[in-house]
Amino acid sequence: FCKIKRAVVVDVLYWVVENLRIPTTPSARKVNRKQKSETPRAIEEPARQNALVHLYRGELTRMTAYRSRLDTTTNWAVGTTAAIVSFTLSNPEAPHFAFVVALVLNVLFLWIEARRYRSYALVRERVRLMERGFYARVLGGEVDEGWEQELVESLRTPAPPIDYLQAFSVRLRRNYIWLVVVIYVVWVARIGVDAARPGLHQGFLSVRWMLIAGLVTLLPLV
Repeated sequence: FCKIKRAVVVDVLYWVVENLRIPTTPSARKVNRKQKSETPRAIEEPARQNALVHLYRGELTRMTAYRSRLDTTTNWAVGTTAAIVSFTLSNPEAPHFAFVVALVLNVLFLWIEARRYRSYALVRERVRLMERGFYARVLGGEVDEGWEQELVESLRTPAPPIDYLQAFSVRLRRNYIWLVVVIYVVWVARIGVDAARPGLHQGFLSVRWMLIAGLVTLLPLV
């Protein structure tokens, strides 16, 4: 029985020495420290990738929502312009001030849309950073250097990449300039029709100056 007990103890000690061997040489200790330093990184890398994937999905959803909000504001402007233009063309007694109201409402919608476009541009920049950095590396393409730091700064201190005047000008050139052109074309046509009617020549000079003033105000923003 004593011999069996000693054999069991020897086997246990041999297993402990083999599996929990402490490195004695400097090179072995360096390898051991390197393995310990790489182990947390190997554990963190999947979590980091998972976080980036969920962040990308969230920002992409936000970008889609902001894009829908931009379309909503544009639809408001188109509907309002169509209603006012139809009213002034179908009613000869409609005042010319209706065209001024249409311009003011379009400027109001443009102001709202410029604010929304700044938020949309911020979210779109984050999405593009992850696409050019993270997903480009996953797909084996060329990666933009410093994209991670830019993304961190954007999340830490959110700031739209364009100012308010630039957003105003972008939305005016892309959508609202055509609405303004329609309003002015109809306004000029209405002035020509009223000029041909007898007894309506008074006040046309002020209407023309009003039209020219509106053009001078909007053209620098295009």
